[in-house]
Amino acid sequence: MLITLLLDNKKSWFYPYAEDLKKKIEEKGNHVYLVHSVDEVEVGDFAFFLSCEKIIKKDIRTKNKYNIVVHSSALPKGKGWSPLTWQILEGKNKITNTLFEAVDKVDAGVIYMQNEMEFCGDELLNELHEIQGRSINQLILEFISLYPLIDGKKQVGDETFYERRTSSSSELNIDKSIKEQFNLLRVVDNELYPAYFLYKGNRYILTIKKEKK
Repeated sequence: MLITLLLDNKKSWFYPYAEDLKKKIEEKGNHVYLVHSVDEVEVGDFAFFLSCEKIIKKDIRTKNKYNIVVHSSALPKGKGWSPLTWQILEGKNKITNTLFEAVDKVDAGVIYMQNEMEFCGDELLNELHEIQGRSINQLILEFISLYPLIDGKKQVGDETFYERRTSSSSELNIDKSIKEQFNLLRVVDNELYPAYFLYKGNRYILTIKKEKK
């Protein structure tokens, strides 16, 4: 089979997982292209849109039999931005990945498969991403292995949406304890959107790292 993996941001945390996914799919005898622009999507069997920041239009989707997205929520719950982060902030330790068909409406296509990630509650962002990346790859590899025995199911239930997070989403409240805000500290990025607090007209940046045992 001919398969395209589209990752439109080379700086994405998912990039090493996309490279590993490409290697594993190729080991099964498939032809795989890892590309970084919609203009590079090949005509083939599957196109997987991995951590893409742009909406994939219909003229691109017509190039492949299946156009697949994996979203880390139990759709139709948790559509939108940064679903893993929002659910960690909600205190969840079991989070669903949903593999579904890309359509014009955001996160609305038929669902093919799901799996579940389980967290201990002490993981920081790099550890969260490691579990997420491996789980997403596992789901995609299973989907490919089951082809053509694949049936999609329409999404059922009330939909909810998460808003896009910004740098201000990493602000700590100086009147709350570290324990109360630990889940926020778990999901901040020390480089791109570090934790911070405002005090006496100043902005103070905090970084968090887990000491190795």
